[in-house]
Amino acid sequence: MKQFKLGLVINPIAGIGGSVALKGSDGTGIAEQAIALGATAKSNARASLALEILLHYKENIIIYTASGDMGEHTAQALGFNTQVVHVVENNITTELDTEQAVTALITKDIDLLLFAGGDGTARNVCHIVADKFPVLGIPAGCKIHSGVYAITPKAAGRVVELMITNQLVSLTDADVMDIDESLFRQGIVKAKRFGEMQVPSELRYIQAVKSGGVESDELVLQDIAADVIAKMDDELFIIGSGSTTAFVMEELALENTLLGVDAISEQALIASDLTEPQLWQLIQPYAQGKVKLLITLIGGQGHIFGRGNQQLSPRVICAIGKENIIIIATKAKLNALQARPLIADTGDSELDMVLSGYLAVITGYNDQVLYPVASPQ
Repeated sequence: MKQFKLGLVINPIAGIGGSVALKGSDGTGIAEQAIALGATAKSNARASLALEILLHYKENIIIYTASGDMGEHTAQALGFNTQVVHVVENNITTELDTEQAVTALITKDIDLLLFAGGDGTARNVCHIVADKFPVLGIPAGCKIHSGVYAITPKAAGRVVELMITNQLVSLTDADVMDIDESLFRQGIVKAKRFGEMQVPSELRYIQAVKSGGVESDELVLQDIAADVIAKMDDELFIIGSGSTTAFVMEELALENTLLGVDAISEQALIASDLTEPQLWQLIQPYAQGKVKLLITLIGGQGHIFGRGNQQLSPRVICAIGKENIIIIATKAKLNALQARPLIADTGDSELDMVLSGYLAVITGYNDQVLYPVASPQ
């Protein structure tokens, strides 16, 4: 087996604002603000999940990367042969660090660039790479609209494994998408195409570009909302992000944080745009079964946890309980997944396994279907 030259770039602050309701890490001072609010970075841990898949082949892999938390520490901790091609000088990395690291990798004739981040990171990579070599993203940000990402960190590792073991993997041009985070923080989603990059295409492991837009069949959404509202009693309802859950709030005539997490009790809004620590404190006084979690899936991708709702941490989900999770979606949205399972990517592998299996999804008034949920592969 020939030596595989793997480029690795990790955005160590990707998604750091998710758990504290900052909707990402893009923008001046956002990372510092998130850290001050108690957020912790998770992109290196997610990169480790991808690289662990490759440990069996590490004697045949050389990883070219940037210093410190931009790749060096994670690769060396796992025992990979590692060469640093770019030294980071900042305590908190910037877009320029990503672009400089990718520029340095161009001279190393790598077989694949594996990068961890969100849509902002994908934009930075695309700005330098163009079509110089194939790339693959490890999802680690709040916003994952681009088609250059694997569906989970482990899925990214498995795609690289296919390449290392010389299995046939097609190369596909995938769109790099991003949204305006300043508008995103106001609840406005405005996505834009910024280019395309070549990705190793394996449909089991590579995500589709996120579906967006307003649900066209309003009558179906009204039926779903009516069913959920009829089930509300004296419990605390945690309302997850998304346009489908937003429709329920609209039917209740309540203000909604489209891209955040809200809480209602007895059909009245009691808290908006909650951070993970605020959410954890809010649910503490409630007895088991007295907190319900209303969520939907990301259209075109199927994630119910791990994308855009990092406020719903493993400890919060465990405290609420699997039996108290209510999933809502139109049948059209489920059919668009083409039989792919929903994905629970909470960051806790044991919890992901607990959430796996068949769960009921409310698809209308007194109408529900059983749909498979899978843990990250």
